[in-house]
Amino acid sequence: MFFERGILVKCTKSIKKNSQFGFVYNKGKSIANKYLVVYVIKNRKYIDTNCLGITVSKKVGKSVVRSRVTRLIKESYRLMEDDILKGYDIVILARVSANMASFNEINRSVYSLLKKQGLIKSALTKNIETN
Repeated sequence: MFFERGILVKCTKSIKKNSQFGFVYNKGKSIANKYLVVYVIKNRKYIDTNCLGITVSKKVGKSVVRSRVTRLIKESYRLMEDDILKGYDIVILARVSANMASFNEINRSVYSLLKKQGLIKSALTKNIETN
């Protein structure tokens, strides 16, 4: 965490360029479940931060629905950001079934996929699994 213009900012950068997404899709390891697909690759440039990209296609729904799914994924990641290992590029792709999912379902989905990828520190509380 660091301060930028008086605001406390966590150490996660955004993936914005199409070439960055393509690299993670092609070279990264993927794991999927009912709502999401997660692609992960080790980041050589930023060892102390993660780079996060979120993809929600038009198949999921109209712009309001896509924005809602994106917000749910971002919030879920934000809540567990301190417990995620650093130095990775992570791309989260929302499936069509995510359009009707609640926050708890998305949160559990993100947690379980990151845990399967081996990115969750073992000291994470069990609140997510019990909800």
